[in-house]
Amino acid sequence: MQTLFLESVGSTQEYLKELVREGSIELPHAIVANIQTDGVGSRGNSWNGLEGNLFLSFAIPLKDLPNDLKLESSSIYFASILKETLSEFSSRVWLKWPNDFYVDALKIGGMITTVVKESVICGVGLNLLIAPEGFGTLDITITREELLKKYFKNIEKNISWKQVFSKYELEFYKSKNFFTHANNLKISLSEATLQGDGSIISNGKRIFSLR
Repeated sequence: MQTLFLESVGSTQEYLKELVREGSIELPHAIVANIQTDGVGSRGNSWNGLEGNLFLSFAIPLKDLPNDLKLESSSIYFASILKETLSEFSSRVWLKWPNDFYVDALKIGGMITTVVKESVICGVGLNLLIAPEGFGTLDITITREELLKKYFKNIEKNISWKQVFSKYELEFYKSKNFFTHANNLKISLSEATLQGDGSIISNGKRIFSLR
């Protein structure tokens, strides 16, 4: 994974999108910033932060994704690999469906994905050191460089969706105390059932993460 480090950027994801559209970089490629001033979160919300936290986006060609991975669940896939990477360093982080990072009952970050020119772009925000009111921080001490080195190595293993999902579904019960959003509606996860492709069934309707 080729990696470009920036001191400050509006959004690592928007910056990387433009590079991919221009065709000016070779993939896979990652952008990391010390400070992000106009980050993109789920449902159009912002995800900004202070120096010391993780602001990361990376692009991978669609042809390099596991054959059994449904594109709509790519954010679950890559978030799960990051979660497992953090677990290797003894973090208790878990994933609320579909792709929000939590420690106990506090959100510490999230991941969103989009497709640009036959590549998937994943944007990650993670509170390593400091968090706004109402949010939490990672429960271990780890450098950004140490984490990324291990994370990218795990991504390169091209683990199957089936293998990643088998671990993800074991913790889905933790999500049942929370809500998610779909089509501008707030949906309780208390009665939702997780499906093998990463979607959920809620009130008889199938919902994919779509982000």
